[in-house]
Amino acid sequence: MENTASINTWLENFKRQSLIRRALIVSGNVIDLSFSESGQLQPVNTTLNDTLKKQGFQHVVFYSRVGGVSGITPQQWNDLQAVGFQSDSTGEAYDVGDFDDANTGRTELTPKDFFSVAEQILLKSKQRVAFIVDWSNYLFGQVNSLSEAERAWLQQISRSLRDAELILLEQEVAKPQSLLIFLCSGQNALPPNLYLNNPLFAEVNLALPNRKEREKAIASLQYIFQVQEDLQPQSRALNDLVDHTDSLTIRDIYNMARLSRQQQETLSINNLVSLYRFGKRQSPWEQLNHDKLKDTKTTLQMRVKGQDQAIEAVNKILVRAYTGLSGLQHSSKAKTPKGALFFVGPTGVGKTELAKSLAQFLFGDEDACIRFDMSEFNHEHADQRLVGAPPGYVGYEEGGQLTNAVKTRPFSLLLFDEIEKAHPRILDKFLQILEDGRLTDGKGETVLFSDTFIVFTSNIGASNIKPSTPTQVAEQFKMEVQAHFQEKLERPELLGRIGDANIIPFNFINDDSILIDIARAKLRPLKERLMEKWGIKDFIFDDEVNALSTIVHSVNKQHGGRGVLNALTNQLFDPLADFLFKTVQHVDQIKHRTIRVVQAGKFFDFEIE
Repeated sequence: MENTASINTWLENFKRQSLIRRALIVSGNVIDLSFSESGQLQPVNTTLNDTLKKQGFQHVVFYSRVGGVSGITPQQWNDLQAVGFQSDSTGEAYDVGDFDDANTGRTELTPKDFFSVAEQILLKSKQRVAFIVDWSNYLFGQVNSLSEAERAWLQQISRSLRDAELILLEQEVAKPQSLLIFLCSGQNALPPNLYLNNPLFAEVNLALPNRKEREKAIASLQYIFQVQEDLQPQSRALNDLVDHTDSLTIRDIYNMARLSRQQQETLSINNLVSLYRFGKRQSPWEQLNHDKLKDTKTTLQMRVKGQDQAIEAVNKILVRAYTGLSGLQHSSKAKTPKGALFFVGPTGVGKTELAKSLAQFLFGDEDACIRFDMSEFNHEHADQRLVGAPPGYVGYEEGGQLTNAVKTRPFSLLLFDEIEKAHPRILDKFLQILEDGRLTDGKGETVLFSDTFIVFTSNIGASNIKPSTPTQVAEQFKMEVQAHFQEKLERPELLGRIGDANIIPFNFINDDSILIDIARAKLRPLKERLMEKWGIKDFIFDDEVNALSTIVHSVNKQHGGRGVLNALTNQLFDPLADFLFKTVQHVDQIKHRTIRVVQAGKFFDFEIE
């Protein structure tokens, strides 16, 4: 049988500490399943019980405030409570309770009475007993407002541990000594003055299962899993499932195996994980197929005008990801984001628009583009807005804007606009996301970014770079970005994690035909809105090209596409709104009719046909 030490990383530490300490705090992932020394999957508390008995403890006694005492027979409990309790100061027998039901092996008693028994065993008995306080995170209230009873328990525990007999006999020191164990979800659930700087205590933390533990768990449950792939040892399918279960518990893996059996049709590994994690039967990344990728450039060019070089670069990155040659998809590091791009260029040239278009293309919904204006995160503690305030601080209950967004919508494009305006401390969070694919929020919950796509935008260097050829502009922008991260921010590692190939420069827009195309693209939603709200049949121009040319001539080209939208608003949208307000009192007056735009020089009038 395989050595348990190579599977349960915490168990060897627990065995070692249980033989030298008087008290242990076993915390962390304590509600999970674990492997026994014989290789059997079982609850953590069962593993603790079996291990302690193999260590030589005569009894392992579990206690909780609701469940009382369990793990020993009624007679064994009576024998333990009889130690040192011949009588109290009045000469009457001391009674801490009888078993309510001999069949359940449980008795109810107060914490004071339980700790009194443990104290007498620690002080007066040669028996080797391990007392496990189960669910001890529910034992004490707020640390700063403990009740008198809770303070008395702490004193009782501390005194019994401090005054326990010191074993110095050579033949005895290798044997177990009676032990008090607190089993809880987190060490901070216990008052710190109980264990801090106390050599009688040690903490054994149960982390989430590592890769080897998850692999063994999946192999152990292989007979339950029903997936399209064959989960044979050392197979690609098994490795993929192990990667996809990163940050999950063994109970999650067990639940996933049960879920696979409940489906009418056999799912692929990716779709099973997506269904378990997010409730979606199919991951959008599964739909990123060859036919869809053939139309990437055409789809993106419908909304983003004059940036064919940037669109071509995005297309290459998606193709690289699809073929598995970029490390962004189907890789051994499935936990990292699917992609990270850095859009840099002048303002108003389509960086944000391309990000929204990419979200629409990847996830079928422009709302999957979640935008963060990084100018709002320019102070030192702004990272708390992203991940949430720590316990005890204002806003703790609300969580973080970024972590909440990813928890709510795991399949999304995260757009960090004007990244150069963020405080450098924020950049460390991005480095963690790109490196590990996860963040821990203020509440201690780990949020995965493995199904997100990340886009940073910036106009670094835009004020210094003059319009020229696309190649020269692209090189200048790249140099400005590298200098900014290396010299000003001193964060070259972040740029290195994004990758030089993923820095995508955008060119200046100086061609009137491109500005006209942008204006024409902005007219499409106007026409759709008029049809939706007013029920019109059509919205047409006497001469659309001439009208749009007139509007474009008034645009400040340094403002790019944003300047086009401003000009459209001033010269067309506002006059149209004024016309509708003055002319149309009821929808029926315009329903199923056509609005015609009539140009008179630089001004526009409207007719209803």
